[in-house]
Amino acid sequence: MARLAFLGSPPAAVVALEALVGAGHDVALVVSRRDTRRGRGPVPGPSPVKRAALDLGLAVTDRLDEVAAVGAELGVVVAYGRIVPGPVLEALPMVNVHFSLLPRWRGAAPVERAILAGDAETGVCLMRLEAGLDTGPVLGVERVAIEPGEHARTLTARLARTGAALLTAALAGGVDGLGPGEPQRGEPTYAAKIGPDELRLDWARPAAELERVVRLDRAWTTVHGERLRVLAARARPDAGDGAPGTLLGTAVVTGAGLLELLEVQPAGRRPTPAPAWRRGLRLEAGELLGAPGADR
Repeated sequence: MARLAFLGSPPAAVVALEALVGAGHDVALVVSRRDTRRGRGPVPGPSPVKRAALDLGLAVTDRLDEVAAVGAELGVVVAYGRIVPGPVLEALPMVNVHFSLLPRWRGAAPVERAILAGDAETGVCLMRLEAGLDTGPVLGVERVAIEPGEHARTLTARLARTGAALLTAALAGGVDGLGPGEPQRGEPTYAAKIGPDELRLDWARPAAELERVVRLDRAWTTVHGERLRVLAARARPDAGDGAPGTLLGTAVVTGAGLLELLEVQPAGRRPTPAPAWRRGLRLEAGELLGAPGADR
């Protein structure tokens, strides 16, 4: 078994951390992001990885430079959220569990970009970490089909389990058994972080594209000047009368086809089925969802 340092922050990284500990590896140090406030709470809270590490009795820090002093043989990076600088990589070799089929979707948001692009397949790569952005040689890969209509949350959870299994299998023979890896082949694409404007539902776009935005789990529009989160929706090819943004029952007119709303969350309220929300909604004649000037 190997002596490791582990770098990660979100729930998807917890799966790999717990798998490594369960496989008997000695995780000497866990590095995670600093405690942050979540929602409206006044007190900063730990990341999911830090919380899991403390539950497992592991040492935790938010200082990346501390990994060089714990005697680890290898660093394991899973959704850490920061670039690991060259001097740290020189002090400790590292591998990264990346949720894409490299070199497609290098960068911060590979799962979301794969969904937005309409990819039918993604996967997990275990690669050696270099100073470049996800450019290192690949040690192992598992391909994963993206199910029709699958949301980012569900897909990420599946990839996390696949990645944890790939990682523990690769380390079963110890660090020396990893090998040098294979160079990435193909045309790189880059998965920039998703911005708030990309999550706004632009009703002039086709319904099929908007459904993919909804599948990122953070899509929004506005009604009566307040945000409305759209949690689940389905594209329909049939056309509807009215300008884009017109609400017909629970379906919204788009640039091509209708987007049927299935579940929504009005500001300050709980998620609710779209039919129940629609029954309580009163719209003025000609009022559109996402009307200009109503996106505060």
